[in-house]
Amino acid sequence: MKRIFFTAGIFLLLIFLLRNPQEALAASRDGLNLWLNTLLPTLLPFLILTGLLIKTEIAEALTDPFRSFWNICLGISPSGAYAVILGMLCGYPMGAKIASDMYRHGKIGRREAQYLLTFTNHASPVFINTYLIHICLNNYANPLIIYLIFFLSGIITMLFFRFVVYKNQTLTAENFSTSKMEPSATDSLGTLLDTSIMNGFETIARLGGYILLFSILSALIRHYWKFGTLAECLFLSSLELTTGLHFLAESALCYPVKYVMAVSAAAFGGICILAQTKSVLHPGLSILPYLCAKCLNAMIAAVLVLIFFQII
Repeated sequence: MKRIFFTAGIFLLLIFLLRNPQEALAASRDGLNLWLNTLLPTLLPFLILTGLLIKTEIAEALTDPFRSFWNICLGISPSGAYAVILGMLCGYPMGAKIASDMYRHGKIGRREAQYLLTFTNHASPVFINTYLIHICLNNYANPLIIYLIFFLSGIITMLFFRFVVYKNQTLTAENFSTSKMEPSATDSLGTLLDTSIMNGFETIARLGGYILLFSILSALIRHYWKFGTLAECLFLSSLELTTGLHFLAESALCYPVKYVMAVSAAAFGGICILAQTKSVLHPGLSILPYLCAKCLNAMIAAVLVLIFFQII
């Protein structure tokens, strides 16, 4: 059944490309512009440098002095803390990529990696400030409140998974099924750099492919969608975040509705981000905890927006 739906989707996209070449071309350009002007210059340097830090174990050395803090407050190891920090700074899908790489190199166990997936993958501060606040909400939203909402929703989601879902499981002390991969004595700095560069380009090219396909899919849906504006904005923002937020900003919906939908959509990330996250995960990690966490995160963010509207 999954193969049938997948094949049908491919044929629908092909038919749309042939029947509506101008719309498809515009959507492809939008997707490639997003990849070239935003994703490539912001994520690629981090992908290369974090690959080097993980392989040379510098990441652990930087976070190890605060071991007690990470363990008590978040229930994670110093290696896991590196995924938290990079996920907060770099945005989707960097947190999941670092957690997966840590698990692949034997720095953390599977349970900790699955736990990290639930609260390390977020929209970057740059995206929130430039695209969400300035473009989508037209600078009407208070940036401090927006950041506070994302912070609180992430913390509440983390606490739920730590004390409810994983309450009877030890997250940071287990016998790793993945063997540790220490840097070989023959691996020169140049070899490690070359490997990190190639891995970074492979990852960024894969993400670009997903953005391109989902941009065309969004154009197809906009072309044939016959329902109301609210349902269309909700569906598009849950499918591909940037396209959905752009359409939401252009819509005639009232500002409070735009506010709630934009914040909850950014907290969820969209199906495109879900596919990108799945593409960077180790085969031994499941995407299900991440999906459940993002749905919970989006609902909490929406509730917090409504609460802040009542208070302020």
